[in-house]
Amino acid sequence: MFFNNFNNNDLASCLSGERFRVVYRLTGNREESQQTADDICAEQTVEFPIRLLPQGTITEKIVGQIEKFEQDNEHSFIVTISFAEELAASELTQFLNVVFGNISMKSGIQVISIIPSAGIFKFLHGAQFGISGIRKLLGVFSRPPLFTAIKPMGLSPRNLAELVSSFADGGIDIIKDDHGLSNQPFSPFEERVKRCTAAVQESNEKTGRRSIYVPNITAPIDQIFDRAHFAKNNGAGGLMISPGLIGLDIMRQLSEKISLPIIAHPAFIGGMAMKLQGLACGVIYGTIMRLAGADATIFPNFGGRFPLTLEDCKDIVTKSRESLGNIPPIFPSPAGGMELKNIKNMLKNYGNDMLILVGSGLFSQSNNLLENCKKFLEEAESECKCEK
Repeated sequence: MFFNNFNNNDLASCLSGERFRVVYRLTGNREESQQTADDICAEQTVEFPIRLLPQGTITEKIVGQIEKFEQDNEHSFIVTISFAEELAASELTQFLNVVFGNISMKSGIQVISIIPSAGIFKFLHGAQFGISGIRKLLGVFSRPPLFTAIKPMGLSPRNLAELVSSFADGGIDIIKDDHGLSNQPFSPFEERVKRCTAAVQESNEKTGRRSIYVPNITAPIDQIFDRAHFAKNNGAGGLMISPGLIGLDIMRQLSEKISLPIIAHPAFIGGMAMKLQGLACGVIYGTIMRLAGADATIFPNFGGRFPLTLEDCKDIVTKSRESLGNIPPIFPSPAGGMELKNIKNMLKNYGNDMLILVGSGLFSQSNNLLENCKKFLEEAESECKCEK
């Protein structure tokens, strides 16, 4: 035998017995889904034929265990599989590898829920500010904070700072870079940050508000932390990154080391969230973003220019706020072609604890940007009173 020297006792002494759980939707009939579930148990752990394993602790504890197997509809089944928490190796990267590593390359498998064990939260601290922390930072408690982006691409730092001034003077709480702004020659990162933070600080002195400017620090890995520190040292109120481009674990490190609210942008993430396979919208935009340190998660809203359904969006909102160990609820931020006319439905569908992101829609309201921003604030306050 290949494993004559294997000692079950040595392995058992390394395991606490605690397990985290992943809920999958499997497409197929009962026999096909059962085969897929069995495949997940091995593929996501030992990646080895079960029949060739030494009997004992590996087969009983290391291999994934099917805990529930329930019919969803005539074409799919819902399966809960548990994994020993030690398989995560106290690393976000390995944790996600167990959740959806090799099987992400197979069809008909969708992650619809992740249920971490208590031990997972010992190394995944998640969001540092969350909803309550951002509200406290902004001094906004009775309505959704208002959120916008400086655009279009091609404007100079001076022009962008002028937009920031109008936004802040008009009552916008969070003013971020558009996600395409990086360090282009027409808008260098450092000059843009200096001018935009100065603009928002000057506005706050006039209005008494606490608006913040949030630069996009998505960049090559060897530049990200330099940009983060530069932004913080120059008065930025938060940081925006695209974890689909730079990596979820980089976002986790920024969250834990920089002490500014982190806003996750969904660029490059969309391909992970698909119907019937991949990651359910609530899992990728909600649960995983929280675990990886985001304090707010931007997602493409139903009724905008992206094809998510209202059910998808409600799943994101639910998973942004539901109980998740000691990680605080975070702000969901529906976006993607939103206008002032969408505010009522967003409040109806998602409630008060969200960031209302209106970008280009602020320019289309009228030719007076300052008045458009004031109208945005009035609409939000008015609709909140109506909701109550």
